[in-house]
Amino acid sequence: MIDFAAARRLMVDGQVRTADVTDPRLLAAMLGLPRERFFPEEKASLAYLDLDAPINAPGRPDRRLLKPMVLAKLLQAAAITQTDRVLDVGCNSGYSTALLAHLAGSVVGLEEDPDLARLATDALSVAGMPNAKIVRGTLTHGCAGEGPYDVIVLEGAAEIVNVALFDQIKDGGRLVGVLGRGPTGKAMLYRRIEGELSGRPVFDAAAAPLPGFAKPHEFVF
Repeated sequence: MIDFAAARRLMVDGQVRTADVTDPRLLAAMLGLPRERFFPEEKASLAYLDLDAPINAPGRPDRRLLKPMVLAKLLQAAAITQTDRVLDVGCNSGYSTALLAHLAGSVVGLEEDPDLARLATDALSVAGMPNAKIVRGTLTHGCAGEGPYDVIVLEGAAEIVNVALFDQIKDGGRLVGVLGRGPTGKAMLYRRIEGELSGRPVFDAAAAPLPGFAKPHEFVF
């Protein structure tokens, strides 16, 4: 039987701290939150591996949790405060939403897959996160009815980002996510200042594609 508590400590010490993640609140949250509870029982052994862990059942579209190091570095770059309202786009089974609930004032986890939305809702209920909720909807549309947001987190790689998401960021707010596919991807930090958006790369990163965020295929004669 896997010692999940020991695996969690190894994840934080071996994958997260070594990647220059130093935020004490974030490290404490990752140490205290049982990641295995956000996996189906048959996949719980994948919870602490250094990979984008597959989360969906066979026959369903491929969805993966961000590897712990990439998620931690993205959240550290977002500089989330205890008063922030956060939108977690593509929250999968809810692990990232629960992690954000330890850092922010309130969190909305957005998920379009019905099975994952149910898994996330159940896992958050067991975890006892009153400042977090799961909303089912199209990922590219965001969740304007619950916004605007201080921070938006994309839980996967994007080639394009719908302007509707940027419009849901408060002035002074941030959006973080992985831009591009494959090994050439970059983790990006965007800021909205007086209606204008600017972005900069913060580290090299790869992630599984987020549904709906791929560039349309171009027709070639």
